[in-house]
Amino acid sequence: MSTRFTNRAEAGAALAQVLLRLDLPGPVVVLALPRGGVPVAAVIAKALHAPLDLVLVRKIGVPSQPELAVAAVAEGDPPVIVVDEQVRRWAGVDMDYIESAARRESLENARRREVYLSGHAAPERAGRTLILVDDGVATGSTMRAALRAVRTQRPRAVVLAVPVAAAQTLQRLRAEVDHVVCLVQPVAFEAVGDYYDDFHQLDDAQVIAALQAARQTGTAEGSDVRPD
Repeated sequence: MSTRFTNRAEAGAALAQVLLRLDLPGPVVVLALPRGGVPVAAVIAKALHAPLDLVLVRKIGVPSQPELAVAAVAEGDPPVIVVDEQVRRWAGVDMDYIESAARRESLENARRREVYLSGHAAPERAGRTLILVDDGVATGSTMRAALRAVRTQRPRAVVLAVPVAAAQTLQRLRAEVDHVVCLVQPVAFEAVGDYYDDFHQLDDAQVIAALQAARQTGTAEGSDVRPD
């Protein structure tokens, strides 16, 4: 297995090959973390003949360093907030800031669901095997929030599937899932983009196009079909 991927689609195809060999209990639903996880997950959903949906989650950055996650909030009723206590103490961030930011980012999660899915009904998640997909995991705050959010939906099993993740982060996330599929697990890790030749940022239009293409092939709202 190469330690680099040409693009997100190639990464999704490589993950799909591994997932197809697993004896996953069906029915299966593939859940993408937008934006970068969508093109990865779309390839997986097509290969597994599974419906494709989203888990909307937003990072909450440290005020002085917005790219450094102090927390994350995932859609839900109520929304699921995960706080990185080590970062919070180091940065001196109080809970009032995190709660205020979580309310703001929850509105963005709601906006994205409406824009991306345009009212399309979400596939049933209770009793299903849910495969959560992103294009990579660095600190793990957003993925942890997403995993905890879907756990509240009474799935049969939860699978984390990512092309690349920091080894230490992945070890911490194992306790949140029933199974992990990760192709590259570097100990010395700086950024997800380092493992892709093409890691361009996606916009809303590209996410919508990928979801529409999935619906046209019967994977965005398709029947619950166990992988072959």
